[in-house]
Amino acid sequence: MIKTILITGSTDGIGLLTAKTLKDRGHQIILHGRSASKLAAAAAEVGGDAATYNADLSSLEATADLASAIRADHDHIDVLINNAGVYKVPNPVLPNGQDVRFVVNTLAPYALTKALLPIIPKDGRIINLSSAAQAPVDIRALTGEIKLDDMGAYAQSKRAIAIWTQQLAQDLPDGPVFLAVNPGSLLASKMVKEGFGVAGNDLQIGANILSRLALDDAFVDASGKYWDNDSGSFASVASENASAVMTAIKELTS
Repeated sequence: MIKTILITGSTDGIGLLTAKTLKDRGHQIILHGRSASKLAAAAAEVGGDAATYNADLSSLEATADLASAIRADHDHIDVLINNAGVYKVPNPVLPNGQDVRFVVNTLAPYALTKALLPIIPKDGRIINLSSAAQAPVDIRALTGEIKLDDMGAYAQSKRAIAIWTQQLAQDLPDGPVFLAVNPGSLLASKMVKEGFGVAGNDLQIGANILSRLALDDAFVDASGKYWDNDSGSFASVASENASAVMTAIKELTS
């Protein structure tokens, strides 16, 4: 069965390779990116009739506009892969005082998912990119009251997206399926090269697990779980202040 699959941050790295992998399996791909020129290049590389949408997910207003545009053009999205993410940028503090890592890695995917839920079927799936790098979420950092270093903000934002994955799975027990994933540590993405100065491991490792999570029957009953691709198994997510994190996420995206 052909699936319609939206992948954010799909102009390079794991996102683009996952798009190509899923397109090669015959699925309809929707690409997202910040750059119109990169989107055009990605569409040409993916091939076929891949739809493209340009939006900067560091803006929740732009994220809402993205959701509206997608809903205007598509009556259903079978799989949403919230892949877009940032780690190290020259100026991580946005004009409103929020850290761009929390906005792009946590808040924008939450807002986009909530806005697209009406066109995601009960048997659909939402795949959220988390990370092996996770840390307890300081609500003051999430709301922009205090500043963190690059790794602190990144690790907390990746814990926060895993937390809301679990919460939405609990809120919607009849579907769709919500899954968080560490696709593999230090894969050869632009983020890893720029942030850590290493070439990284084979990106196909990440593309393969994202494709499996999107399509394989083995994950149909795994809603709310976190897959650690380093260990090749499900793992627990520490969520000591999950209620406070969810309250802040809802307030910040309302």
